[in-house]
Amino acid sequence: MRAAAFTDLVGPDGVGLVDRPDPEPGAGEAVVDVEACALNRHDLWILEGDSAMVAADDLPFVSGLDVAGTVRDVGDGVTGVQPGDRVVLCPNETCGTCRFCREGPENLCEEFSLFHGGLAERARVDASRLVALPDSVDATTAAAIPTAYMTAYHMLRRAEVGPGDLVFVPGATGGVGVAAVQLASVFGAETVGTSSSREKLDRVTELGLDHAIRGTDPADLREEVGAVGTPDAVLNHLGGEYTALGQDVLRRGGRMVVCGRTAGGRSEIDIPDLFLGHKRIVGSTMGTQTDLETIVDLVAAGDVAPEVEDTYPLAETGDAFAAMQDRDTVGKLVVTP
Repeated sequence: MRAAAFTDLVGPDGVGLVDRPDPEPGAGEAVVDVEACALNRHDLWILEGDSAMVAADDLPFVSGLDVAGTVRDVGDGVTGVQPGDRVVLCPNETCGTCRFCREGPENLCEEFSLFHGGLAERARVDASRLVALPDSVDATTAAAIPTAYMTAYHMLRRAEVGPGDLVFVPGATGGVGVAAVQLASVFGAETVGTSSSREKLDRVTELGLDHAIRGTDPADLREEVGAVGTPDAVLNHLGGEYTALGQDVLRRGGRMVVCGRTAGGRSEIDIPDLFLGHKRIVGSTMGTQTDLETIVDLVAAGDVAPEVEDTYPLAETGDAFAAMQDRDTVGKLVVTP
């Protein structure tokens, strides 16, 4: 089979097609004919050499978390799926034995990791991580769901967002940002989002963003967000200086959930404001398989329509990463082997 492998950790130019043996399922595993695999910032960080997860000795490396397709074969002991089933993969990998796996939520697992290998014609996966797809959800749409929409959905739950809340989403035009805007409306919340691009903000407004603010300077954004209202929650997938911004604009007792570091891995926190304002800053990684199942149901019901910017054939995976690197896109980029 063909796979789009990272052959050099130098960015999009480091992606090349390689031939690999067809995978065979082991006990508890399934082989999926990949029909679509979405790209994520996580993949790009690896490709740019900005992840401790993959080193030069691991090359060629096949990334790709968000897999959708049709089950080709299953191994011994698999009962939940069978060949011919249409599925999407929950990319969570957990130990299954630690206290968090036993008591939940699973994304607190002490050995939590993520599946890689979807940027190929076929993928061998843990069969228990496959979620059935309704006929109304096509593979490209399904592949857009797991990482971005699971992450945003779990953040909304951790932020205890409810009807009538005002939710601030800095960087509202990225994958998680778009998902957060769309899902917040399902929770009955109002959203205010930012971006450096007016064109991209206009597109996210069409997807449900209530208040669009163009700009990147935290001082200016602080004032403009305040003019809209005082957020009950902040969904922060950027980190860096946007953490201080999020804390500043939060109401007393407000909640900020942080899931990323695109703008920087270090942030300043105003300690007196934190405790005097009874504010909460919470970390969050991905979501749970139950979250994914819920979102698939929302998509099937027409309550959420995952935004796909463009699709690329497997041979053009490097071009897809270049488009992600350029930051000119809104929504997900999907490779369709």
